[in-house]
Amino acid sequence: MGKFTFTETELEGVFVISPTLFGDDRGYFMETYSQRDFEEAGLFYRFVQDNQSRSSKGVLRGLHFQKEHPQAKLVRVLKGEVFDVAVDLRRNSKTFGKWFGITLSEENKKQLLIPRGFAHGFLVTSDTAEFAYKCDDFYAPGDEGGLLWNDPDIGILWPQTEGILLSEKDRRNPLLAQLDFSF
Repeated sequence: MGKFTFTETELEGVFVISPTLFGDDRGYFMETYSQRDFEEAGLFYRFVQDNQSRSSKGVLRGLHFQKEHPQAKLVRVLKGEVFDVAVDLRRNSKTFGKWFGITLSEENKKQLLIPRGFAHGFLVTSDTAEFAYKCDDFYAPGDEGGLLWNDPDIGILWPQTEGILLSEKDRRNPLLAQLDFSF
């Protein structure tokens, strides 16, 4: 029996993944990734880099992608809670410009699998959050792309829009209509 439930979203290739928890009065154990289980579900990824960040409430990281070296990501929250978002940037996709969002938390243990060709970002909704993600390609400095977090043509329904804390880079991200590349 597999140790994960894989639920495909309305965006082709984006999956919500729920691990099976094994617990007792001592605590719990769970697998967060198993190549065998993922491949049995038809998800063939070779993850090569793990990243982790810590952020305060109201921090919005994103929406990010790499242009020439796109990355698939498997993301989860270790501590706290975030609202996590994927935006389809595949020009030939029937869901181009559409988004999917989900709350990921240390309590629900859910993960989001985001394939190549998507922008990704998250908003911290707890006091702090520790966020971890696996990538199937290495970070490539100078290859970063971004999309404005509140682009009205995309219409992401963030849980909050006041008091958002952005990096200077993310403040300058373009609108979807201004992107000069395609996946």
